[in-house]
Amino acid sequence: MPLDTDKIDDVALALLYLTLHDDHRAWKGFDWDVLGRLHDKGMVKSVVFTQEGLARAKMLFEAMFKK
Repeated sequence: MPLDTDKIDDVALALLYLTLHDDHRAWKGFDWDVLGRLHDKGMVKSVVFTQEGLARAKMLFEAMFKK
């Protein structure tokens, strides 16, 4: 079964936002392949969000999980 890795990456990015601390850092607790793709897309640097990644993570988190 082919997977939509872009959707997986969006969910992982939103969940990384859930672990946000120190304004722009997140805990690494996800599959390394997913984190590697997010790094390649410019969304994260190690465990530090880029400005673009933080904004997208917040938007995705609120869209997916806000009541």
